[in-house]
Amino acid sequence: MYEAVHAYPDGRATVARLVKTAARYGYDGIVVRNHGNAQTTYDADRIAEAYGIEIVPGIEIRTNDPGQASGLIGNYRSKRTVVCVHGGALNRFAVEQPQVDVLAHPMDGGDVNHVLAKSAAENGVHVEFNLSRVLRADGGPRVEAIGDLRKLRELVEQYGAPYVVSADARSHLELRGPRELIALGETIGFDRDAMVTGLRAWGEIASQNRERQSDAFVEPGVRTVQREDDR
Repeated sequence: MYEAVHAYPDGRATVARLVKTAARYGYDGIVVRNHGNAQTTYDADRIAEAYGIEIVPGIEIRTNDPGQASGLIGNYRSKRTVVCVHGGALNRFAVEQPQVDVLAHPMDGGDVNHVLAKSAAENGVHVEFNLSRVLRADGGPRVEAIGDLRKLRELVEQYGAPYVVSADARSHLELRGPRELIALGETIGFDRDAMVTGLRAWGEIASQNRERQSDAFVEPGVRTVQREDDR
């Protein structure tokens, strides 16, 4: 299972510190999804070797301008393994772009309806069940966040849209282990299998995109094979 995080300077902990904690919690990997204006540098191979989990380079594109977002997606699609779009104003735009992997926290300042859920399913855009507000808010905001997640779950289930699950940690102190996130999900109305699917999806997206970026990829289900006499 994988988690997607914001590292310094987009968060309050370095990639190495986040990875160390994620490895202790039993994750197989993390996606570093800093916003475009807060990128970070790190030695992924060295850190991965030290802690034994995969580090996936990602990005979360944040803008209110669809034209600018389109340009940024084109720029980063070949540079990052996982491309997310910050939800809210760009919810509709994001789910209509097959090049987008994840619509991040769509209910934070935005909304999702049946039209958007259907578009996400058709274009293979994963909708994020972001648990950050449930974990870190209280009172009315927390109740509202739970209601938003339940609404989103119903739409995703109805239209078969792909999805991911994340605590959206910005420091190692905000990371939660898979068991804790699964238990939280069950408490607010998700079943265990759905939570596991969402936590695994980050790694599946990365694996699929790495295959597509390889020289052997032609189209889904079609790969070139080098023959002995061509070597």
